[in-house]
Amino acid sequence: MKRLKQLFKLGGILLLAVILCNFLISYKAKNKTYDNIENLPTNKVGLVLGAGKITSNGYVNLYYKYRLEAAYLLWKNNKIDKILISGDNSRKDYDEPSTFKTDLIQLGVPETDIYLDYAGFRTLDSVVRAKKIFGLENVTIISQKFHNERAIFLAENYNLNATAFNAKDVSNRYGIKTKIREYLARTKAVIDVIINKQPKYLGPKVEIS
Repeated sequence: MKRLKQLFKLGGILLLAVILCNFLISYKAKNKTYDNIENLPTNKVGLVLGAGKITSNGYVNLYYKYRLEAAYLLWKNNKIDKILISGDNSRKDYDEPSTFKTDLIQLGVPETDIYLDYAGFRTLDSVVRAKKIFGLENVTIISQKFHNERAIFLAENYNLNATAFNAKDVSNRYGIKTKIREYLARTKAVIDVIINKQPKYLGPKVEIS
């Protein structure tokens, strides 16, 4: 019985930590994410956070689709001049940045306005590399709101000034697993900031001209 009580107590502490981390990240990102393009400040570069295009069941990933549309919308309306796509390319048969690039070009974005970060394995990697590798001091992050809030929290703790444009979100039924994982990802983000976690890879600098 005593051990059971200890387990419940530990579970309660962990649950409280998750809730507090979630609240902290939402609070830190308050008034820094935008749904309305007219109110969004302009920036030279928009940072698109990667996602796979096709889901495991063979359908187009709506998170991908809406981020792609949001990036194009900002570029078309001169809210950003360049697009930096940061995603996972850890396998030869999986290349998030190049897939985004191909689809953006098909929409009409010139190749010269698109830059790729193949080592954006996590949101932290994408944000820190945007500053350390691509030399950005200011950036507009492009993803869904829940993701944008975490990215802004990370960016500002790694000295990158960030605002964000919220891509269209998906229905709760479609995205419920992602939303649950986000609570754990936010807890991990807070821990990463505390321990000053760095990206898996850095490498040579790239100038966005």
